[in-house]
Amino acid sequence: MSVEKVDTLVVGGGQAGLAMSEHLTKCGVPHLILEQHRIAERWRSGRWDSLVANGPAWHDRFPGMEFADADPDAFVPKEKVADYFVAYAGMIAAPIRCGVEVKEARRNVGRSGFRIETSEGVVEANNVVVATGPFQRPVIPALLPDEAGILQIHSNAYRNPGQLPEGAVLVVGAGSSGVQIADELAQAGKRVYLSVGPHDRPPRAYRGRDFCWWLGVLGKWDAETPGPGTEHVTIAVSGAHGGRTIDFRRLAAQGMTLVGRTESYRDGVVTFAPDLADNIARGDANYLSLLDEADAFVASNGLDLAAEPEAREIGPDPECLTDPILELSLADAGVSSVVWATGYSLDYGWLKVDAFDEKGRPRHQRGVSVEPGIYFLGLPWQSRRGSSFIWGVWHDAAHVADRIATQRKYLAYREPTKRETKIA
Repeated sequence: MSVEKVDTLVVGGGQAGLAMSEHLTKCGVPHLILEQHRIAERWRSGRWDSLVANGPAWHDRFPGMEFADADPDAFVPKEKVADYFVAYAGMIAAPIRCGVEVKEARRNVGRSGFRIETSEGVVEANNVVVATGPFQRPVIPALLPDEAGILQIHSNAYRNPGQLPEGAVLVVGAGSSGVQIADELAQAGKRVYLSVGPHDRPPRAYRGRDFCWWLGVLGKWDAETPGPGTEHVTIAVSGAHGGRTIDFRRLAAQGMTLVGRTESYRDGVVTFAPDLADNIARGDANYLSLLDEADAFVASNGLDLAAEPEAREIGPDPECLTDPILELSLADAGVSSVVWATGYSLDYGWLKVDAFDEKGRPRHQRGVSVEPGIYFLGLPWQSRRGSSFIWGVWHDAAHVADRIATQRKYLAYREPTKRETKIA
């Protein structure tokens, strides 16, 4: 069997893989991208039908190309986001092969480089860039047994309200995905219970500027590590309905029932932690603190941005917040389905190298692995808060490509012969 050889193999043809390709090309590094499905496939088939980008078009893009036929302040639908990346791949002439699965990658024995087994044969590469992103294996807690008789799906499998059976729905997880799905289900006439854990709740916009802009000018996108106790805190933000601030009290006033973190299940009854009020209060504090920082920035820089005092108004607490439900009989409540918006875990089972800690997390410095020749791209907090966002991954790719190019130069060094030295 013939073996294809390439300097650098990029695994994954989404936003990370394409950003990597652009910068490798700029650095003169020969490379190949392998994508198991289509370009940016997760935007098409790993999201619900009505999803739009959580950031405005002027922000959530690569520097080299704007979204075609989109208002800069609009929140682009998911299919258009995927189309954007297809067009970008064409613009940069990315050397990508779709429909090719990478099954295993190992370091060569006794010589440099890696041997990569794929669905279309063997590839050998000096470097491997893992650009598969953070959304790999959907996490569904082992809480409700199959015999509970309830339809259970992860948010990555949810598409629209018509997909669910008649009856009420429990949505577990109040980050961006959980809140948007719960709201859509409620708008479709479903009785919805939303399990709310610790979260940050930034304003969608304030004083005429989107929160993406505020995080930029306040330096928050460049934060290098999460704050104390915030490693597992989700962010409740949405571009749905033209973009508006997530307000749990408003959702409750519209008929949704809020509950605390989902804790356990027994004999048809789900129990919730008594933490709903604390979680809502934490989100409020996060919201108000950003308004404070924004006001201080406006004052110190003399900006002409109109004040917005009404943004500080917090509505009355609904009954589900003042008298929270701690136990819910699924049968009595008519709950027929559960949507788990509980995130993802990493899956690097195909990568047989010593690059991971005891929990299976990559050991790296800004994407440069402890295993020479292995690189990662698109990880949350890879170099800063913005790393897993479209524009952030593009900037991280520049650093990784530079490191690959620099290492190639060292390895290409050839000691001059004595004759060459004399001539010089």
